[in-house]
Amino acid sequence: MHRRYLLVSDFDQTLSFNDSGRLLSEMLGIARFDEKVAGLSRLNLVQEGAELAYLLRHDPEFRRVRRDDLVAVGRTIRLKRNIARLAELLATGIEDATFDFHVVSAAPEEIVLAALDGLVPASHVVGTRLAYDADTGEIAAVERVAAGYGKVAAVEALRSALGVPRERVVYVGDGSSDLHVMLHVNRGDGLTIAVSEARHIAEIARRTVISDDALSVLVPVLEEMLGYAPGQVRALFERHGLTIQERNKVRTDWLTIGSAA
Repeated sequence: MHRRYLLVSDFDQTLSFNDSGRLLSEMLGIARFDEKVAGLSRLNLVQEGAELAYLLRHDPEFRRVRRDDLVAVGRTIRLKRNIARLAELLATGIEDATFDFHVVSAAPEEIVLAALDGLVPASHVVGTRLAYDADTGEIAAVERVAAGYGKVAAVEALRSALGVPRERVVYVGDGSSDLHVMLHVNRGDGLTIAVSEARHIAEIARRTVISDDALSVLVPVLEEMLGYAPGQVRALFERHGLTIQERNKVRTDWLTIGSAA
């Protein structure tokens, strides 16, 4: 029987090695980006991950950003290897399972689309959507922010449109902006994969994978969703001309021990 799955991935530092906001700031010579983001986080003014959208709309230094600047930044982003290969394998299917691969990111859509041009169809990318003034080209409004609960809404919209059961949803992310959607996917018995060892995300995700290759997320998908044993995983990779050269599987316990009273 044919089984359909939905695999959704974050973008910044999940499919890439960069933070879009930091790269944009460096390109335009805007200082103190990390300090600005930290300040917004301390004040809880915006949801985690939506800091760049807030700065683009409200910070005086970012008011000079135009659509072309966002596209230019996207073209400089360093991506993980084999993103196109991952999308191809998922679309082709594995045995009787096919995967719809989508990217949901808090980064502006223009950045993500430019970075993934030719690798992921534009129709499979959901990012923060901005509106521009027709006369000046200035960012006039934020129409959608795919961060925090916005990511939950985006994933649910995709799942409903595709008719995928909650237990066949896979979400891949790296940071605090992914926490809400990971908790949501976990509640539906889906699979959550962290690509960072940061404690706040790794202790929520069901699996953690550290690699510079986008294909690495296939390993927990094959094992957890399709029931593959390690030998079957290696065999599938080899059938596609790929080799898992090194794999270290560890379990980490975080402990805080105090003196007995």
